[in-house]
Amino acid sequence: MSSSMTQSAPKTTSVMNSIDIDVGGTFTDFVLTLDGERHIVKSPTTPHDLSIGFLNAVESGAEKVGLTVDELLPRIDIVRYSTTVALNRLLQRQGPRIGFVTTEGHEDMVHIGRGAQWVDGQIISERRNLCAQNKPHPLIQRDLVVGIKERIDSKGVVVRPLDEEDVRRKLRVLMDRGARAIVVCTLWSFVNPAHEKRIREIIREEYKEFHIGFVPVVMSHAVTAKLGEYERAMTAILDAYLQHAMQTEICATWDKLRDQGYRGTFLMIHNSGGSADIFKTPASRTFNGGPVSGLMGSAFFAAKLGYRNVIMGDVGGTSFDVALVVESGVRNYEFKPVIDRWMVNVTMMQTISIGAGGGSIASVDRNGRLTVGPKSAGSMPGPVCYDLGGTEPTTTDADVVLGYINPDGYFGGQMPLNKSKAEKAIKDKIADKLGVTVFEAAAKMRNVIDENMASAIKREVHMRGYHPEEFVLFAIGGAGPTHVSGFQADVPKAVVFPAAPVFCAMGSSIMDIVHLYEQSRRMVFMEPVSEKLIVDRVAFNAVVQEMIDKANQELVSENLDPREAKYSLELDMLYGGQVNVKRTDCPVLKIESDADAQATYDAFEKEFSAAFSPLVVNRPGGVYLDNFVLRVTVPVKKPPIPEYPLQGKDPSAAKSGTRECYWMELKNTAPTAIYQFEKLQPGNELLGPAVIEAELTTVVVPPGRRFHIDKHRLGILEYVEGANPAQRAKSAAKKKAVTA
Repeated sequence: MSSSMTQSAPKTTSVMNSIDIDVGGTFTDFVLTLDGERHIVKSPTTPHDLSIGFLNAVESGAEKVGLTVDELLPRIDIVRYSTTVALNRLLQRQGPRIGFVTTEGHEDMVHIGRGAQWVDGQIISERRNLCAQNKPHPLIQRDLVVGIKERIDSKGVVVRPLDEEDVRRKLRVLMDRGARAIVVCTLWSFVNPAHEKRIREIIREEYKEFHIGFVPVVMSHAVTAKLGEYERAMTAILDAYLQHAMQTEICATWDKLRDQGYRGTFLMIHNSGGSADIFKTPASRTFNGGPVSGLMGSAFFAAKLGYRNVIMGDVGGTSFDVALVVESGVRNYEFKPVIDRWMVNVTMMQTISIGAGGGSIASVDRNGRLTVGPKSAGSMPGPVCYDLGGTEPTTTDADVVLGYINPDGYFGGQMPLNKSKAEKAIKDKIADKLGVTVFEAAAKMRNVIDENMASAIKREVHMRGYHPEEFVLFAIGGAGPTHVSGFQADVPKAVVFPAAPVFCAMGSSIMDIVHLYEQSRRMVFMEPVSEKLIVDRVAFNAVVQEMIDKANQELVSENLDPREAKYSLELDMLYGGQVNVKRTDCPVLKIESDADAQATYDAFEKEFSAAFSPLVVNRPGGVYLDNFVLRVTVPVKKPPIPEYPLQGKDPSAAKSGTRECYWMELKNTAPTAIYQFEKLQPGNELLGPAVIEAELTTVVVPPGRRFHIDKHRLGILEYVEGANPAQRAKSAAKKKAVTA
């Protein structure tokens, strides 16, 4: 596929050459767009130093286009980067000692937490084991928390002036106890940040930039200006905790790029669905950036292909990520997401993730129960077949043993696999314990992991009130096409992209530059009982204008023209007497008339009714506005999706041979036709069982499925007549009803 983009400021018409990187737990995905042509590469992730894996991917990409790195990088206009480094460092608890400054009397805020803190971030099976529940070990020691003499009320009025001597005295206590970063979170600072700003000034006066004792200072109102002291505090704490680790990783990558001639823009993908300057990105905004890139890419391709409802199923090495595109939109948010074990107050695009992927480890417990995941072998040592020291059988080992993955062609032939070691590991650790053959054990492993992924999709779809039959499934990630037949379940159609292994990185290549600004401000929008729209227009517009001014300053600082940006407003609103808050797409940027106010309310009622039912609309209870969200979008030119003339159905020209594969549907091995994805032509069609090998992935087509190539050269996997489980269930129910 060709691709071209434009930068909104000085280069509104020029074609942009870009590099898009997604650093995963197992592989680093790389998409190079050069002179309108797209090239994809995967490189093993190097957990000890992510910049090494990054540069390895760049080198491989440069080789693909016949250039050296020094020749390629000066031609690149923009680099977009998503990474899991923040989460990895958090899981390893590799952060500095943090001092926490808050309002006197609220020192135990983050240690008490909220009631759900006992189970936040745990999987369902762990939550059920109540006896084993413990609060997470705090990121801040209690002796590094101080309360200072000050108080601002909910209206922003200073109730107790800031005692500056008290601040200086307690600051020295924190430094003497080893604090290497300071977080400041005082009550109601998002309404009036004067005290937080002054505390920061005092810290800078005491420990200046040229002092050895200089420490980073994070103010909670600057990180997230929203209601909720605990969540706001935890967001600021996580940013401070991860800042140094991320700075080290990013700066190492940046320095190497600059040393080799890169002079363009370096953007970080945000979990809000946009991107921004990498050195102006809070750490909490990078969490889950890869899956969000995949979601945005799914929304783009869904619109181009004419699909209104899409499920994104991303199978990587360590995790399976699910996200939905509903009615051509991706406005599904997590308002208070949990990062690791901590609830924070940043708005993220909604995705779910489970521990299921190519590296998921299989084991048999003492009760003879087979489990696969969530523990993963990662990239080092990786699956047993990698022959890098791994000893625990994984999903990839099962795929190799079953014959689906060619040991000599894995990773484009760059990483030969050891099939015999995989067989021995599965025999010793799984088959012998279950009393079955190696083939049967591998098939059971595959079935368990596929069922886990299918269940994740069903939960996500059904819990939102939808039906899987109404969706199309995008199978992405390195192992997505390999396992899509297993987790497709009731979804009638699955789409396989040639670039599926690097789809998240490709998704970032079509993402607009988006900045998100939030400001909590409680306002009465509709008066209770009378149902009159009494929103304070002056106050409403003042909040919006303040956010616009801040956005314009940041756009200019990033060499972007505010005149090229699109501004949209979203409002968090709720009915009086209810707790359900609905984020509503506001039809106007400012409320200038009664008509504007009415249009805003009408939009809220429509979206609220769709989400929670028209029966719970409570106009007599009034309507309250809780939070403003300004989305600033700098559009980039999107790549076209080319169309090709359809050829005949016969795929024989793409057949490369046969291989013995084990099929659960047949309960035996069978000679299976092997095809080359790149040689299949639009219109070609084949029936399972079959295996289709692409450069960086493999598509498994079991008996009962049909696979064909559409006019865009995308693979379409569908059930043959009568094989869809949803159709069979409906037919059975219909027969039962007729019989009754």
